[in-house]
Amino acid sequence: MIDTWLLAHQTEVRLGAFGAVFALMAAWEIAAPRRALSQSRSLRWTGNLGITLLNSLLLRILLPLTAVGAADFVAGHGAGLLNLFAVPRPAAFLLALAALDLAIYLQHLMFHAVPVLWRLHRMHHADLDFDVTTGARFHPVEIALSMLVKFAVIVLLGPPAAAVLLFEVLLNATAMFNHSNVRMPHGVDRVLRVLVVTPDMHRIHHSVEAAECNSNFGFNFPWWDRLFGTYRKAPAAGHEQMTIGIRQFRTARDLRLDQMLLQPFRDTDVTYPINRRQVT
Repeated sequence: MIDTWLLAHQTEVRLGAFGAVFALMAAWEIAAPRRALSQSRSLRWTGNLGITLLNSLLLRILLPLTAVGAADFVAGHGAGLLNLFAVPRPAAFLLALAALDLAIYLQHLMFHAVPVLWRLHRMHHADLDFDVTTGARFHPVEIALSMLVKFAVIVLLGPPAAAVLLFEVLLNATAMFNHSNVRMPHGVDRVLRVLVVTPDMHRIHHSVEAAECNSNFGFNFPWWDRLFGTYRKAPAAGHEQMTIGIRQFRTARDLRLDQMLLQPFRDTDVTYPINRRQVT
């Protein structure tokens, strides 16, 4: 019953969650910013929100089947490991959330390790500031590839449709949360990052320094970075002095939507080795 309702109303659920979290984090950034912005907010938001809208439209056209719809289809045919072994629904729900998050973590690693994939992903890192809109700044080709990876995991796993929708809503919400330019007490951050990736944890991943950029790959859960040795506690220069972005694209012109779309086809410097050393 609940899965049927979610399939029918998933658009409203997604948009409602997006609007609420975006408004909350944007207000928090104004009330208690972590860093001073170096670029015009209007310029950055025009590009970042513009590509978010473009990605949504292209996905609707090119991949009309949603991840929730794919999960419903797989479950209806009794496919996937969770269906083959008749895993109880509560356990299947939790396993699905963990497995999908692990898949996103591993995918993120690959987008840093493989040069052609880094060309796509570096557009996300080329934002010269770090705020709530950075969490939605991804190249359309990366978004499409990510969706195909998600489909593959769903076919293999056979998760409940409700779990997939919850995961996508959480992924979207935590991406806005952990990319936000917000200040919170150190003690609160220390406790929160046991359960979720915090802004101070993920901001390190957007450092211009390669060793820092190739750490803290998690989006939802922080456990994978600690488990696989990619966790970094803090940037060497401190959060206020750390330089955000990548070295190749550092002009205001590079923040325009047209330049963001063309970025994978510009320059030849795409080497970006992963740093697996754990730094505490």
